[in-house]
Amino acid sequence: MTIALTGYPDEMQHSFTEAPRDASLYNEDLAPVPVNERDWGWFELFNVWANDVQSLFGYTLAASLFLTYGLNGWAVFAGIVLAGFIVMGLVNLVGKPSVKYGIPFAVMARASMGVRGANFPALIRAVVAIFWFGVQTYFASTALALAMVALIGSNGPPIFLGLSAIEWIAFLGVWAFQIALFWNGIEPIVGFLNFAGPFVYVVMVMLAIMVWIEVGNDLWRELGTIFRGTGSYQGNPLAAFVAVVGTMIAYFAAVVINFGDFSRFVRSEHEMRKGNLLGLPINIAFFSLIALIVTAGTVAIWGEALTNPTAIIARVDSLPLTILAAVTFFAATVGINLVANFIPPAYDLANLMPSRINFRVAGIITSAYALVIGGLWVSTISQIGILGFVNTLGAVLAPVYGIIIADYYLVKSGKLDVDQLFSAARDGPYFYSNGWNMAAIVSFILPAIFSVLTVWVPMLSTLSGFAWVIGAGFGGVFYWAIAKR
Repeated sequence: MTIALTGYPDEMQHSFTEAPRDASLYNEDLAPVPVNERDWGWFELFNVWANDVQSLFGYTLAASLFLTYGLNGWAVFAGIVLAGFIVMGLVNLVGKPSVKYGIPFAVMARASMGVRGANFPALIRAVVAIFWFGVQTYFASTALALAMVALIGSNGPPIFLGLSAIEWIAFLGVWAFQIALFWNGIEPIVGFLNFAGPFVYVVMVMLAIMVWIEVGNDLWRELGTIFRGTGSYQGNPLAAFVAVVGTMIAYFAAVVINFGDFSRFVRSEHEMRKGNLLGLPINIAFFSLIALIVTAGTVAIWGEALTNPTAIIARVDSLPLTILAAVTFFAATVGINLVANFIPPAYDLANLMPSRINFRVAGIITSAYALVIGGLWVSTISQIGILGFVNTLGAVLAPVYGIIIADYYLVKSGKLDVDQLFSAARDGPYFYSNGWNMAAIVSFILPAIFSVLTVWVPMLSTLSGFAWVIGAGFGGVFYWAIAKR
């Protein structure tokens, strides 16, 4: 039996045969999403990016860029917008095949890495995401704990692993809330993202207006000072501009490679491109503007630039504002956690053992590790320097992006046999050598070494976010040079 996926232009139509399917490669969560079941438009994708930007770290990063590099404010804005366009181009490339065929990243990787070899990048991405899922679960719980302390009036001493009773209640509450979201599939997650994105923006705009009303014309004076450039960066203006662009690219790198996990639900490539345009360069610029206004306001009010939202709330003795801020931080942090650290490992873990691991089971595995990682974050994990190890794994993924793009667009000319992506037949086009594409493995090695060195060698760390782009570029070029022979 063949399922025809109609409703797209002729060049985007394909079919998927229900049988034969190898049980070690297929389950319902990995299967192509039929066109008539794809109900995401530009708004859903916009909220994916909005939730990715609107974290506590995202706010601090946006505000800090205007203060760190000593650039004219318009140059900083130009760098931020340019980074948004670069990331938009990267995700449009990797998202297009998933829009066309309805498949997640892990299945898409089978075309270039082999039906077994795709487990390699999927496992690495899952490990990185699971680690950060646990860490972000803890940080989301600090927002909830902030509200509880504001209501109760006291936090209390640590009782276990460096956390107080209130902090444990908040942490377990956030952990359980996320389980409740994913238990019924992708729909509740999308619903939360569609709520959190606009909600956080409404609160942020209200905060910017309140600051403006509070400080009056002093706001424009402080904005002018920031725009003139007051940072202590030692490099030249061009190096500072490159650093701004690279830093913003690095912020989004973790989501880029897995973007197909989201674009597979989008109705058309046009909707995907529109959502990425609004959600990346335009959204980033607007959010950065809000962060800049609020930061300038803190200078006018307290005489110093506060780029951490929690530090701002700590200065304001207002119970309603504290609770509203706590809810906002909670929504923002859970939002980015779902986008960057839950949906990717859910599909990646399912790809490892489809007959036993589905979206729900993968969610339970992710949440179980999150409970351990988040619970040990304060007392142990944050103290042992594990971030270098996790960042190393993340850097390893850069060449995989280039290999996937070069394979799809240059080697396979934008055409895949979807049936064979779920087949372990030895004569299948994606079985290669025992399920591994050795051309991809060879192409991966040198760029991966370069990417890892950027984490550990101080001289290369100056490349900032461009290390990811360079590693991806090298991976793609090496693969194309080998595969075309």
